[in-house]
Amino acid sequence: MVVVVTVIGLIAALVAPSMSAGLDSVRMASATNNVASFLNGAVNRAERRQQPIAVVISIRENKLVMYSNEQGFTRELTMPEGIAIEAVHPGDPNGGQEAARLLLMPGASVPGIGVQLINSHGNRRVVRLDPMTGYPRVETPKAER
Repeated sequence: MVVVVTVIGLIAALVAPSMSAGLDSVRMASATNNVASFLNGAVNRAERRQQPIAVVISIRENKLVMYSNEQGFTRELTMPEGIAIEAVHPGDPNGGQEAARLLLMPGASVPGIGVQLINSHGNRRVVRLDPMTGYPRVETPKAER
C-alpha cells in the first residue's frame, strides 16, 4: 500500500507543473480573446450607435473600461487571476504609464494601439487594434517565438 501511494505521489508531482502551465495557457488565451472582443465591441458601438466611445486601459487596476455619453452605459473587463496588463503600445517613453485612454469616434480611423498581457510564467501576448480595418488581432512578441 505504501508503494502504491508513493508511486501515485511521484506521478502527481511530475504532472502538477505541466497542469499549471496548461491552466496558465488557457487563461492567457481566454484573456486575449476577451480583450479582443472588448475592443471590437467598443469600435462596433461607436460605429453602430454613432456616438463617441472612451476606452480606459488601466495597468494598475488590471482592467479595461468603456464609457459613452449614453446615460448609464459603462462596460468593464477585469483580467483573470494570473494575467496582468503589462503595457499599452505605443506607450509612455518614460515608462510611467498607469493608464491609457483612447477615444473612438464614429467615422474616424481607429487608433493603432496594442494591449500587452503577461501571465505568471512570463508569457506575453499583444492584442492590437489594426488602424486600417479596425479589427483586433492577437500577436506573440518576437522574443517568445
